[in-house]
Amino acid sequence: MIPSDPEDFMLNEIVQPLISWYRQNKRILPWRDQKNAYYTWVSEIMLQQTRVEAVKPYFLRFIGELPDVKALAECPEEKLMKLWEGLGYYNRVRNMQNAAQTVVSEYSGILPASYEELLALKGIGSYTAGAIASIAYDIPVPAVDGNVLRVFSRITEDRQDIMKQSVRSQVEEKLLGIMPKEAPGDFNQALMELGAVVCVPNGPARCTECPIAEFCRAYHHGTVDELPVKAPKKKRTIENKTVLVIQDGECTAIRKRPQEGLLAGLYELPNVEGHLSMDEALQKVKEMNLEPLHIEVLPEAKHIFSHIEWRMIGYRIHVSSLEERKEAPFIFIEKKQSEKQYAIPSAFRAYIKYMKEKPGK
Repeated sequence: MIPSDPEDFMLNEIVQPLISWYRQNKRILPWRDQKNAYYTWVSEIMLQQTRVEAVKPYFLRFIGELPDVKALAECPEEKLMKLWEGLGYYNRVRNMQNAAQTVVSEYSGILPASYEELLALKGIGSYTAGAIASIAYDIPVPAVDGNVLRVFSRITEDRQDIMKQSVRSQVEEKLLGIMPKEAPGDFNQALMELGAVVCVPNGPARCTECPIAEFCRAYHHGTVDELPVKAPKKKRTIENKTVLVIQDGECTAIRKRPQEGLLAGLYELPNVEGHLSMDEALQKVKEMNLEPLHIEVLPEAKHIFSHIEWRMIGYRIHVSSLEERKEAPFIFIEKKQSEKQYAIPSAFRAYIKYMKEKPGK
């Protein structure tokens, strides 16, 4: 029976059925049930903005190359960027390396078994610190992500804006009050799992499969689809780009982006602001001291960042031998090098494939 007054709602009723459901139904994931703080850390950072199924191969490749904190701390930057290629938000892995170097110098290469000390590491916020502390070290602290916020807002029928830090703090405080000391990691993962596979963000929630539906105020009142409440996102800025795949048959020109700003320090295909005509694109290549021989129109593409949307057109331009023109800022690479050595962000995915074939193919 659901109390009519939210203040009377007994959250502790959800704990045992939720943990029992999780232990019987949890997905098998390569970082799960390992009691390995490093694995938990890597997986949680990767899972920010990326689906679980997409993360699995990246995680396995990453820990295969960098099996512990020390290996991450000492990894050369270009190798690190290449291992992260495709996951996006590259500052995440830069912050991870910075934190790993701190852990090596101050904690002998072992992530500290302290929520407060984890929180002090670069790139680790309250959610990630809570996940590592509870899952790897059995410390009873909450780990509140978007899944948990959605589940909590529906259970309690709370109509506050979940994007507000004050609301997140309230949820953390309430969950801390019911956190089972004998199984904090399972409890946190159960809430995350419920939000990922049952109390889902897109499409109808699977309330008939929910182990705590009987305690859910939104379910009983038919308001599940109205929750959670989120302030509308700010409109993205639209930027037009022209991408140039410049090749001499064997090599493709790339360049390194500035060390600050969007996609800082990564490699990219040459590109310019605006949508150039074919003649303008040819002129741009001539201004690069290259001699264009043939131009091919490539399909349009777009890439969405959190606050910017790139709308791209592209040209593949065959030029006379690049080997004779080694001027900065370009690096001229072969197909194998692009696959193994240089990290080119997924923003250019629609055009990267043309690096792997000769013009006219």
